Amino acid sequence: MMHSIRRTLAWIAAAISCYSVSFADDKGPVRVFIFAGQSNMVGSDSKLDDIKRFPPFAGLEQAQPAVKFSYTIGRENKITSDGWVDLQPVNNVVGPELSFARKVTQHIDVPIAIIKCAAGGTHLGGDWNPDSPSGFKMYPLTLQLIRSSLAAFDEQEIPYRIEGVMWHQGENDMFEADYMKDYGRNLAHLLARWRRDLSAPELKFYIGELCTKTIWGMDLRPRMYAISEGQKAVTDADPLAEYIPTAHIGVEIGGGVGLHYHYGTLGQLEHGANYAEAYLRTIGKLPEIKRPLEKWPYDQGSKVNLFILAGHRNMEGERAFVQELKTLKPTLLKDDVSIAYKYSIGGSAKVSDGWELLGPAGLYDTFGPELSFAQTLKESGTSNIAIAKFTHSGSQIIDWTPEGSMAKSRNLYPKLIAFIKDSVSELEAKGHEVVLTGIFYHLGENDMSFSPYRKGAASRLQTIIAQSRKDLSLAGLKWVVSQQPPTDDKRVNEIDVTADLEKVAALDSHLMHLKAFDLPKQDKKLVLDTTGILHLGEVIAKGFLAGDEKRSAKAP
Repeated sequence: MMHSIRRTLAWIAAAISCYSVSFADDKGPVRVFIFAGQSNMVGSDSKLDDIKRFPPFAGLEQAQPAVKFSYTIGRENKITSDGWVDLQPVNNVVGPELSFARKVTQHIDVPIAIIKCAAGGTHLGGDWNPDSPSGFKMYPLTLQLIRSSLAAFDEQEIPYRIEGVMWHQGENDMFEADYMKDYGRNLAHLLARWRRDLSAPELKFYIGELCTKTIWGMDLRPRMYAISEGQKAVTDADPLAEYIPTAHIGVEIGGGVGLHYHYGTLGQLEHGANYAEAYLRTIGKLPEIKRPLEKWPYDQGSKVNLFILAGHRNMEGERAFVQELKTLKPTLLKDDVSIAYKYSIGGSAKVSDGWELLGPAGLYDTFGPELSFAQTLKESGTSNIAIAKFTHSGSQIIDWTPEGSMAKSRNLYPKLIAFIKDSVSELEAKGHEVVLTGIFYHLGENDMSFSPYRKGAASRLQTIIAQSRKDLSLAGLKWVVSQQPPTDDKRVNEIDVTADLEKVAALDSHLMHLKAFDLPKQDKKLVLDTTGILHLGEVIAKGFLAGDEKRSAKAP
């Protein structure tokens, strides 16, 4: 089906290839952005008061008078701006437009305006269908909102140009067989119609990935994958449509087992930042942040101890913020000139430019347990430390297995092995003997909240470990697997995942199972805050060091 969609899209690519879009000039008309979609574009389950919990986004609860905003939001009971107003939160909800606008206006010196039309639970195949809209008739509603909003600019003789459409939608189409099957074709048609109806043949579209970190990314994996394949078929064929990964951004923590359906406050703020960075990159205005390793930290020909860190949202550091290090561990804010660090985080959402100095380098001003981990190792006397970190917070443990799942684009195992081999080869190329000290893997947090994944976690881990030793030609490769307290809920408590892991570890003399069960009190299930991430790094390092001492004592 994907090949068919690509063929049907070929004429779009040909039609728009003759247009040359130039964004080089920062002076000019108001740049208008359209935000459209369903609940994760609305900002469902976000809370305005929660913004203060996330330091990188402080202040976004306030209006942004320099940005104009026109909106129609909701289903039966719509909330409308009735014309242009200052950009501000609507109905105490946090939408991606807030962080988008702030980031964009920090880097371009022209006014921007945002038109938003979104409603939860709407279908591309029905509500957003340009030809025969059903349900809430979102396509004609959005078109009318855009036209009336721009007419107000015309009346005031304010010059403008439509700069791009930020689209996040698709969850509800996966519940209708025909809508799911035809999602790519329907999306291509939507883009073509918008360009035609707005007389904007070179209009750029930014297509947001559906979030695989939610419960739907686990229990509805095949359906979510089908929608993503449809989206990618469009963005692969259309040079003015870009696929925007979002699986690595924050997700709201729900009651019970903790899994949720919506991004929530943090996710929405990061969602908007994703769109902003994509747009700024398009126009060549996204600043490059360089973290050069100006002096190689190891003596020529010396032995280097390479630590591989791997895992999901807490190995990534989803809610550990650099701003909070200033009071908790200010020494960790400074790059460590004695440690080389490389990383691929967020499923390659951010990749280091080779080896850098170890320091805070996460997405959205975050960091992971690598900082306190390295500090603890150094305090013990360990030297010549190199750290390579590979994470994807939107993954589940099945994605790390050699066989993966039917969602092939989410299979991480080959990438992990290639990342490790490359890290070793790069150090060897510099003349070092490399000791692959071990793979330090923090067990998937979401896996602990979904019964089928919790039940299979230990056996899947065993498979990953066994195959990695073969593929890396290291029969005694050490794995250090850390585990935070598993979800405590009656729906999953009958599966004793801790006991399952203990059994696996007892059969493997090169596997260390660390229980990070003495974490500081946390506000939310699944995710660790800054104090939790700092503590986790210390627990992993201390557990590893203690295990090494025991092995040394037993050695003849």
